[in-house]
Amino acid sequence: MTYQMLIGLILYAFVTSATPGPNNVMLLASGANFGFRRTVPHMIGISIGCAVMLTTLGLGVAALLADVPRVRLATKFLTVAYMGWLAWKIAHAAAPGAANGRARPMNVLEAAAFQWVNPKAWAMAVGAISGYAPTGSTQALSVLVVVFSAVNLPSVAIWAYAGEALRHWLMDDRRRRTFNWTMAVLLVISLVPMLAVRTV
Repeated sequence: MTYQMLIGLILYAFVTSATPGPNNVMLLASGANFGFRRTVPHMIGISIGCAVMLTTLGLGVAALLADVPRVRLATKFLTVAYMGWLAWKIAHAAAPGAANGRARPMNVLEAAAFQWVNPKAWAMAVGAISGYAPTGSTQALSVLVVVFSAVNLPSVAIWAYAGEALRHWLMDDRRRRTFNWTMAVLLVISLVPMLAVRTV
C-alpha cells in the first residue's frame, strides 16, 4: 500500500467512523444516559466488531452468504427488528443516574455483534475492502484492519463524550424525553437506505 493510499485510508476510516450512524447515535444516547466510563465497553465492542467484519469480508466468507437471497432477507428482517427494539429502549431510558436495575449500556460482545446488523458498518466495510484491499492481499487486508482499529475507537469516543456532556442538561424530564425520542427516531431513520435496497 502506497503512502498516498494509506493517507486516503486513514481519512476514509475517520469519516466513516465519526459521521452520524447507528453506532454513534447509540453512543451519544449511552453517554448521556450512563456516562462516558460505563460506555467504554460499548465503544471497544464497536471497534472489535468492525475489525472482525472487515477481516471476514476481506477473506470472502461473508460474500458467499450475501449471495443467498434468503440470507439477505433474514438479515434485513433481523436488522429492522433489533434496531427497532434498541430505539424503543433509548426512547424509554430513565434519567441519568436514576435507579433502574434493568437499564444498562451495551457490553463488548453485544456491541461487536451489533455490527452484523448495522447497515452503515456493512457499507463501510464493503467500501473499504473494494477501495483499499480489492485484490484479496493478506498484507493489504491486515493494514486495513489495523488502520480502522486505530482510527475507529477515538472517533466514536467523541460521541460518547458529547453524550456525557449533556447529562446535567438531561436531568430535566422534558429535555430527557425529547432527547431520547429524537435519538430513537434517528436510529430508525438510519434504516431507510437499507430498506430502499431490494433484497431479491
